[in-house]
Amino acid sequence: MTDTITPDHIERGRKLFAGDWHFIWASPSIETLPPMGALEVAFAGRSNVGKSSLINALTGRNALARTSHTPGRTQELIFFDGPSDGGLRLVDMPGYGYAAASKTKVASWTTLIHSFLQGRSTLARVYVLIDGRHGLKDVDLDILKTLDKAAVSYQIVLTKADQVKAAELAARVEATKAALLKHPAAFPEVLTTSSRSGAGMPELRAAMIRLLDERGR
Repeated sequence: MTDTITPDHIERGRKLFAGDWHFIWASPSIETLPPMGALEVAFAGRSNVGKSSLINALTGRNALARTSHTPGRTQELIFFDGPSDGGLRLVDMPGYGYAAASKTKVASWTTLIHSFLQGRSTLARVYVLIDGRHGLKDVDLDILKTLDKAAVSYQIVLTKADQVKAAELAARVEATKAALLKHPAAFPEVLTTSSRSGAGMPELRAAMIRLLDERGR
């Protein structure tokens, strides 16, 4: 099955993300997660791949999610709620890979992420952000295996597309699709985005509208 994005999905996505989005919760441990309610989509990726920038671009708010040039700055699961009638919640996950933190702290983040993935029935999809300039790395593939094991649906989003030549980006999309054939929980379509130019944001919003429709929300 592949996403069929329609003008209706695009428009509904625009309206949803033009609404009031706000921070609601930060969870440093699995015991401190907010109560389950709205459908959740989470954003994962290597440290400094641009998760916070993507969330800000999606919602049209420059400072909704904190951005930092220090890898590993996001140390908790950060939850954002949208309009009360929208039925959607965004989750900014701690970056994986290099982080300016102790091994003990990195291990605790890893445990938190794994526990969250396996025990959150409202989690509909994880968007795994990959730097469009570099493509999938070994550390990304490890995360994909974790998602496969947890049986959590995920989709790859190539970021920083404005910094890659069109032909190179197209080749990277195809290479990523080929790699995903080995991963049972992966959604087959690959999205490309740029937080700086806004490219791909309407399609990503529309993909979330599709999820809401599929879950009957």
